[in-house]
Amino acid sequence: MLVTLYIIFLLVSAIYYFLTWNYKHWEKRSIPGPSPAFFVGNVPGQVTQKHHLITDFENIYNTYKGQYNFVGIFNMRQPQYFVLDGSLARDILINKFKNFHDNEFADIVDKDKDPLIGRNPFLLKGEAWKEKRSEITPAFTTMRIKAMYPVIEDVCERMKKYILREKKDSIEAREMAAKFTTDVVSSCIFGVDAGSFAGEKAPIREMGRKIMTFSTRLLLYFFAIQLVPSLRKHYRISFVQKDVEQFFVNVMKDSIDLRKKSKIDRMDYMHFLLELQQKKNLNELDMVAHAVTFFLDGFETSSVVLSFCLYELAKNQQAQEKLRKEIRETREKHEDFSYEVIHEMSYLEQVISEAMRLHPPIAFMSKTCTESCEVNLTETQKKTIEEGHNVVIPVFSIHRDPRNYEDPNDFIPERFDLENGGTKVHKDKGTFLPFGDGPRICLGMRFAQTQLKAAIVSVIRDFELTVDAKTPEPLVYNPKDIIPNIVGGMWLNYKEIK
Repeated sequence: MLVTLYIIFLLVSAIYYFLTWNYKHWEKRSIPGPSPAFFVGNVPGQVTQKHHLITDFENIYNTYKGQYNFVGIFNMRQPQYFVLDGSLARDILINKFKNFHDNEFADIVDKDKDPLIGRNPFLLKGEAWKEKRSEITPAFTTMRIKAMYPVIEDVCERMKKYILREKKDSIEAREMAAKFTTDVVSSCIFGVDAGSFAGEKAPIREMGRKIMTFSTRLLLYFFAIQLVPSLRKHYRISFVQKDVEQFFVNVMKDSIDLRKKSKIDRMDYMHFLLELQQKKNLNELDMVAHAVTFFLDGFETSSVVLSFCLYELAKNQQAQEKLRKEIRETREKHEDFSYEVIHEMSYLEQVISEAMRLHPPIAFMSKTCTESCEVNLTETQKKTIEEGHNVVIPVFSIHRDPRNYEDPNDFIPERFDLENGGTKVHKDKGTFLPFGDGPRICLGMRFAQTQLKAAIVSVIRDFELTVDAKTPEPLVYNPKDIIPNIVGGMWLNYKEIK
């Protein structure tokens, strides 16, 4: 019995030592930071899922901001640098890009096991990233986005009909926004109508959600690589299920066959991919991977921004009426809301920018230091960010910092008025980062903004929005989702303007 107890004691001691042996990491380097809790480190939310990661990051940020430009934290037992200053964030994303050119999760994806995600520029490193990004960049020129604009207008009309059918009841904003972005990107990429507003669940949307959903298997893998970081170099799992991969392969095949048989000549994303296939001799999986990259960028993050825009306008009636006035005045000057016209609307731009400031679609970024460099810890002290370490940039916290924005929790689109410097003055300070910044800034940014503007104009022109009582106040982010999603949903009422 004593021997058994002794063995148990040794095992427990060994496990405890393994989990805590590097908790002096930052102390040895004289870098300040919060003391880690056993097993969970400084981000308990990702383990307990009692609250969103944003809450943990907010607590750290608000404790140390103004004292240091960064601190050292622990993600479970993995040490990470945590940025507390916009100018340092800008340095990392732009000025010192060569020192931080990879994203954290690049090492855990295998393009052979995961051909769809593994070929995504967001996850690629070094030269592979440059090559893939250069292939895709021409797809998002002004000319091509403008050519796809009629598709967006058509989906706006379908959304209006949907609201008229459903307006007797409140409509959940994220659900409607997801229907909209699914139909837009499906048509622009594959030339198919996803039918999201028809009533039944669109298969392509459900498959897209599967890619973005973390299964229990994936969560366990993430925990394992946080506990034993070296695992990511020796053991990788597939993120995309084979049935999802095959679904998108089949959709791509059908779309290519239809395009060739019908001899349709549309300047959409499929047209671009077919041209790219001839120039670069792309194989089938490369084609599908490029399509899925556009689909995920246009579907998920854009639906988040659109839903929060509509929610904030419903909640802030003065802003909603001011935008509606701009829409009416613009309509009086032009025959229709063309691509050029919606991009001339300054207050619309401000509304979207303010919604993305309050609710950034990516709440934080995590970059890997690929080459050690010195940065300012304080005005008088420098420290080295070491190669191989990850650096967390808490976008949500930077956007809500009263040092960067007056009344940061209030929805005030006018703060981005061109007379106040627009978004540029904040981008230059590293305090406005909804799409990231630098060479790895979001590729689909201009396309996303175009579909957002068209959708918002369509809704606000024809409907008065109010927040339904079913919407929880204050909003609570679902701890299970990396991309912000509200527990209980954001329910809005729509009153048609005759």
